[in-house]
Amino acid sequence: MTTITIQEAKDQLSELIHRLSPGEEVVITEDDRPVARLVLASLPPEPRLVPRLGTLRGMVLSMEHFDDPLDDFEEYTK
Repeated sequence: MTTITIQEAKDQLSELIHRLSPGEEVVITEDDRPVARLVLASLPPEPRLVPRLGTLRGMVLSMEHFDDPLDDFEEYTK
């Protein structure tokens, strides 16, 4: 944790922001009392990839008689 005065923060604000790493904080003081904390904002989530239609064409096997009743269970369906 880094501690700096308000005047130093004014002079170096952009430098401080670019130097921050995730989880690090800078405490800004006035008259040796902490008055503010500077922390890195959470990064936006990575954009979700949108699946492209048709990319799995030919990969799924669909049998011609898939929905037909099974011969072994014919006596239970009557």
